[in-house]
Amino acid sequence: MLIGANMAAKKDPDRRGSERMSDFSFRGMELLFKIVDFLHPYIDKRVQTFGIQPGMTVVDYGCGPGRYTARFAHLVGERGRVFAVDIHELAIEAVKKRIEKQGLKTVTPVVAKGYDSGIPDGSADVVCAIDVFHAIDDPTAFLKELRRITAPEGFLVMDDGHQSRSETTHKIATSGYWEVIDESKDHLRCRPLSIA
Repeated sequence: MLIGANMAAKKDPDRRGSERMSDFSFRGMELLFKIVDFLHPYIDKRVQTFGIQPGMTVVDYGCGPGRYTARFAHLVGERGRVFAVDIHELAIEAVKKRIEKQGLKTVTPVVAKGYDSGIPDGSADVVCAIDVFHAIDDPTAFLKELRRITAPEGFLVMDDGHQSRSETTHKIATSGYWEVIDESKDHLRCRPLSIA
């Protein structure tokens, strides 16, 4: 997960600009999510509003410990595919454990190098970036990568995370890669713009 980037960069100058949180912070976040999901299980209801259908290919970009990844796998079914992408190795380890424990045969974990996911061009029907965008150092480069991996008829689902909606929409609009087509209090849906 990409949260805590600035804190990690200040503590470790070799990580400056990488948005990768410390291992300690990741473990703390993982524990916090387990508690939140136990006390307030809202993710299943939330993902129902994303427009994910059986047979789709979904990218969970910034997947963290995989709490959304598993839900996406159930939504796409056996004919679909889910890529769980993160820059943190502990996130990918957590997703691999979840794959094994829950028998998620359609999930492929991917360690991103910077913003580069390595996923083939235009292969995603849906890209989801949940609780990530506020921590991105270079929003245009990030949105360019998400555009690259999204099919022309695909779409992006993202939330504001820890920033205002106006900041989110400004970053999307100025990137030149996406157009917001639908907004709710919870998230935005964006359509990819044509790449010249």
